[in-house]
Order: sequence, then C-alpha cells, then structure tokens
Amino acid sequence: MSHSLHYQIRFDDKNHHCYNVQLSVPAHSGTKMILSLPAWIPGSYMIRDFAKNIVQLNANDDAGEALDVIALDKQRWQVMSSGQAFTLEYQVYAFDTSVRTAYLDNERAFFNGTSLFLQVEGFEDQPHRVTVDGQSAGAGWKVATGLPRLPGTDKYDFGDYQADNYAHLIDCPMEISDFDAIEFSVFGVPHHMILSGRHYADKDRLAKDVTKLCEHHIRLFSGKQAPQAPFDEYWFLTNILPQSFGGLEHKNSTALLCSTFDFPNPNKPEETSDNYQTLLSLIAHEYFHAWNVCRIKPKEFIPYQLDQESHTEQLWAYEGFTSYYDDFSLYRAGIIGFEDYLKLLSKTLTRVFRGQGETKQSVTQSSFYAWTKFYKQAEDAPDNIVSYYTKGAMIALWLDLSLRLESQGTISMDDMMRGLWREFGQKGVGTAPQDFIDMVRSLAGDKLAKELTELLYQAERLDLTALLGKVGVKLQKLRASLTSPTTIDEQRRCHPGFTFKPHAKGLEVTTVAEGSPAALAGINAEDVIIAVDTMAVSTDNLALVLDHQPQDASIPVHLFRDNVLKQMNLVLSQTPPNAIALEAKDPALANLWQQVIEE
Repeated sequence: MSHSLHYQIRFDDKNHHCYNVQLSVPAHSGTKMILSLPAWIPGSYMIRDFAKNIVQLNANDDAGEALDVIALDKQRWQVMSSGQAFTLEYQVYAFDTSVRTAYLDNERAFFNGTSLFLQVEGFEDQPHRVTVDGQSAGAGWKVATGLPRLPGTDKYDFGDYQADNYAHLIDCPMEISDFDAIEFSVFGVPHHMILSGRHYADKDRLAKDVTKLCEHHIRLFSGKQAPQAPFDEYWFLTNILPQSFGGLEHKNSTALLCSTFDFPNPNKPEETSDNYQTLLSLIAHEYFHAWNVCRIKPKEFIPYQLDQESHTEQLWAYEGFTSYYDDFSLYRAGIIGFEDYLKLLSKTLTRVFRGQGETKQSVTQSSFYAWTKFYKQAEDAPDNIVSYYTKGAMIALWLDLSLRLESQGTISMDDMMRGLWREFGQKGVGTAPQDFIDMVRSLAGDKLAKELTELLYQAERLDLTALLGKVGVKLQKLRASLTSPTTIDEQRRCHPGFTFKPHAKGLEVTTVAEGSPAALAGINAEDVIIAVDTMAVSTDNLALVLDHQPQDASIPVHLFRDNVLKQMNLVLSQTPPNAIALEAKDPALANLWQQVIEE
C-alpha cells in the first residue's frame, strides 16, 4: 500500500486565475483527517493567510461518494474519511505577481508550495509526489523548479516530481511559462537562470557575472577545502515586469522579481549600470541565503512552525550578514570597482543614518518585531524603527573590520561565516543569539564579544568613521538631495523634513521627520501640498522654490487634508547632515580589507 501523497495540478481555469488541484490521500488510521495551508512562508515574516485563496474544496472516497469536509478555522479543514483512501479536489485563486504566493494567467504560471499544497496531518514526513499536467498548459510552456524529477520526466518537462517530505515540497517554487533558460556550471554544479517576461538581456554577460558571484560564495564557505555547494543544482526563477523588484530564498532555488531594463545591455558590453548592479546584488543576496538562513538558521526555525508567527531576535544576522556580503561580493568578484562598491555601501549607511529609529530600537528588537513593525511599516517608521537588514549589514561591516584589525589581517568575517556553517548549518543545529557572541569571543577575545553584545541589545548610533579610517576609507556626514536621500547635495541649505510622492494636485507627503521644520509646522503624512510660498509645486520645482528662500524664512504652505484646504507656516532651517559619503584615501589599506582570508 502506498504511503505517499499525490498532487495533480491543472491549468484549465488559467483565464480565471485558478489552479485546479487534486490530492490523493492513501488509506490511513483514524476516522478523520486534518488538512491545512501555512499562514506564512519562510523568508517573509508576515502572516499572509494563504488559505484565503482556496475557492472550492470537496472530498470523495474511492467509490465516488462525497465525504464531509468541515472548516475548523481560517486555515484548517477536517475530512471525515473513516480511514479510507480519498481524493480531495480544490481550486486556488492566484493573481499575485510577488515572489511569495502564486500567479496564473494564460501566459504564465508561478507558485510557491505554501500557496498550493495542502498539508495532510500525519503524512508530513512521507514522500509527496506532484504531477504537473501539460495538457492544460499554455502554448510553449515549460517547467522550471528545484523539485526533483522522477524517472521519465526530463528537465523543463511536464510530468512527475517528488519531494522527500512536506517541508521539502513547499521549499521548491515552480515557474511555468515560455521562458528563456540560461544554463551554466559552477564547480560542476548545474545552474539555471530562468527569464520569464520581456527583456533585452545580454545573456552571455549575465551568465558570466552570476557565475563569478556563485563561485565567490561557494569558495567563501568552503575555505581551504575543495569548493563544494550544498545542493546538486540551482535555479534562479526570474519574473520580469516593467517596474518590479524582490527576491525570496530557497535551499536550491530563488524566486526573483526585476524590471525589464535591469539586465546588461548587449549594445554596451562594458557598462555596469546602477540597475544591473542592484539586480546582481539581489542575486548575490538570495544565493548567499542558500547557506545563511536556509541551512544555518535560528533555533526557533527548526522546524518551522508555519501556522503562526515564529519570533526570533536573530534576523540581524541572517538578513544583515547577507546584506553585507551581497554588495561586497560584487567588488570581490571583480564585477565592480572599489569606488562603485563604496557608493553602494554609502547608500546602506545613509538608510540607517537618515532616520532616528537607530536610537530607539535595537537590532534584536527589530528582528523580534519583524512581523509587525518591519513588515507592516507605517509612516512613522524612519523615526521609530531600524531595519535589521541595513543595521545588521553595518554590524557585519563593523565585525569584519574589527576582526581583521584585531588579528593583524589573519581573521575576518569569512571565518565567522565558515564557523557558523561548520558548527550549525552542516549539523542542522539552530543558533541562539549567544552563539554569535561566543563565536566572536573564540575568534577575537572578550573585548570584541562584549562590544558586539552592546551593539545587539542597545539602541545607539553605530559610528564607523574611525574604523573605516583605519582601512583607508574616509567617512563624511553630509547633506542629501531633497529628491534623493542617497544623493549628496552639499549646496542644499534647507530641507523641509518630509518625503513625498507625486500627486495629481501637487505632492503627497509620505513621511515627516521628527523635529523637522515640517513637523514643527504641523504638516502630516498624507497631506497633499499644492503650493509653497504661493507657488504651485511638483517634484520638478519644490527644490527650486525652497532654494530661493532666505535662511530662517517663514513661508506659507497650502495643502489639502481630508479635502479641506489648510495653510501652514514652514520655518526653514539649516539642513543637518543626513547622508553618508565614503571616499577611498589609501588603496593599499583598502585592499587588505577586501581580501578573502582562507582558513
């Protein structure tokens, strides 16, 4: 008697954006069976209630007789099966282009298992077979997934796939469309870059650069050992839309979202545009996660509890360390120069420096409250929270430089990552916050371990000026452009203290900085500013209007709040430093920083 579950996926209702799923459950003990969908997906820390997208759900026994299906709560159902085998048929509505859920139309299908595959209680550790039906697919569609293929199903084919267990099943998203496939090998491991959507990419250049990044990561975690990846193949499942960006990590794949013109231009083979750098950083980030969070992970995630929030104080290490290495690896791999890397690093430091959240929330608190404060940010976010991505990356930079300087260049952050991989990732043991502190102590002693503890648990500014100076990099705190918080504009005398976006009537305020001229004037988020100093304003001329005002002038601001016209008086003041600029002063010292130190 088979003990495996069998899912069959059809696309008959693709014009209605509904997957048709049939689940065959073998005979089992007990009179009833509990089925459920996860409430969240690993790597994206917010309750998403995937079960809300199930449209119909019916069960029948082998004789075709209907079985009672009882809803227990928002994500669980009970099937009165009497222990006999039964078949469940259900539809899943899928119209989300993000990397987290599922999408289906007549041109493309994509899904994460957390959106499509009902979990059957008692069968979680059994094999899960999936048949992807090609008869109902769109013209030219192929299948791309890290899910293992069964004999008789070739790469890119419709047919039969199988996961070792439910956790494995939901960790392998599928991209199904008439995509472009770029194949390349990294240390003997097949890699697949899947491009779904309109693009003009220089595919040879893309494969060459991504290969460099993958080689960097594999070498980093392998140390002096022969380069070895923790997977047998890897898939970059890339959906291309006019204006999109994002990624979600999995053990042997990643789902990526990018824009049409983020790729290298075949007509400009020497150019590495800002958009392309951003895409490569995203790719490097998600690939690094194959080690750091997919295998090295917090103890709270072993195993994942996907029916409710799973709080951890450690996301600063998993997202922060990864965010440090993503941009850094572009430089180390030779894709960008040091000056370009410093520009990327400046943007990271500026994102933390420009807000007050760093002084109100520690990175451990930021990690713990990811489910609400970070993933459900309100307009007060810059003033009251700090990102565990960016502040975590700053701590990784601090740690890397400190380890190198304390050891006279013999120990680095690379040793930290290899130690985490060896002691936790390869052994399947989860980390606790103290494990990072203890590892730093073993590498560099009590002093650095104590300093790390303070950085993790205190809400204070982390000033890297002196530390960067020791590796030949000058850090300056300057004024940013009014329209771009990461662009330096030292000519700017005043900044109103609000961010904005275009509005049909003028400018809609999105955030107001604490203590700024705008806050003191009583301007709120969601106000629509139509005039400053009686001049109609837009994204094009606001800076010009403000630049022509005398220092400390009190100028009228006319705005709509809840469709009621109001006037505020804005008193302009000198813009405080709100951006970070980095400059290489000693290339020889900087070169010591970027070296890969092997064990």
